Amino acid sequence: MPQTIAAAEAVELAVVERSGFVESRHSGVAVVLDADGVVSERLGDVEALILPRSSLKPLQALALLTAGADLAGEELGLSTASHTGTDRHVSVVRGILDRAGLDERALGCPPAWPSDQPTRDAVVRAGGEPTRERMNCSGKHAAMLLTAAANGWDTETYLQPEHPLQARIREVIERLTGERVAATAVDGCGAPVHAVTLLGLARAVHRIGVSSERSPFALHRQAGTLVRTVREHPWTIEGPGRPDTVAIERLGVFAKTGAEGVLVMTAPGGATVALKILDGSSRAATAVALRLLERHGALPAADVAATLAELPLSVTGGGRDVGVIRPVDVLG
Repeated sequence: MPQTIAAAEAVELAVVERSGFVESRHSGVAVVLDADGVVSERLGDVEALILPRSSLKPLQALALLTAGADLAGEELGLSTASHTGTDRHVSVVRGILDRAGLDERALGCPPAWPSDQPTRDAVVRAGGEPTRERMNCSGKHAAMLLTAAANGWDTETYLQPEHPLQARIREVIERLTGERVAATAVDGCGAPVHAVTLLGLARAVHRIGVSSERSPFALHRQAGTLVRTVREHPWTIEGPGRPDTVAIERLGVFAKTGAEGVLVMTAPGGATVALKILDGSSRAATAVALRLLERHGALPAADVAATLAELPLSVTGGGRDVGVIRPVDVLG
């Protein structure tokens, strides 16, 4: 059995306050790398294995580019997204599928309702149903299908771990993390997800985040393009008002949340944080990441405070704010 994080190896990262009373506590692990990729802070056991979930998507998207995927602009942004299923997101997904000569039926992700509430309300009023295109990982799946089609690989089995596409993804993950994949599981969308250490994930995202489009190495040029594209099209990565999109818009970071409380974030100067909330909740993850980067001088305190004010961190009671979700005092 691979070594995963134990409760005794985690530290308290955030609390939920209601009327001055600490109602809940979120423990986890986190690691901060400086602009040169050197570890500047460890909180908990960052060398235990995790499943990065959707925080792995930047690595997966980069693998698609190295395999010759013709992705740019909004399509490239959607390839690394956990989007909220708005009509705008779906339009881009359909465009990718059209170029692959495929339609929604080819997507291996399950049908889902849009998580964007206004869009969901509109779909329900119109008598619609959950669809694969609305599923938050449909951009990644459409991009995988486009890559498979471009290489002449089978598009029906593209999610099988032994498929050439998935072999390429695993190769890129191991190259960027500097680790061998310790285990492989099935992600919520049906794609393979590979276990690596939190430290390995941080190193991979840091390498992507500091890459230059002028690099003599193709992998780094493509990584630089990926990061620039996400910063230019932050709506693609999640959706209006959502934490990743807000953080990218307001602070210029490169951010990607994953299910079960995982988050990676690189500041414009290159400092990178990766974290995992042990109980699987993501509600405090962005706040913790931003405060850690602020603490290490990678983000201005005033800008972080303004961004936190836009995130859904309020605790309500009787229709009014009575508390807050906040990083613990040890984080500043």
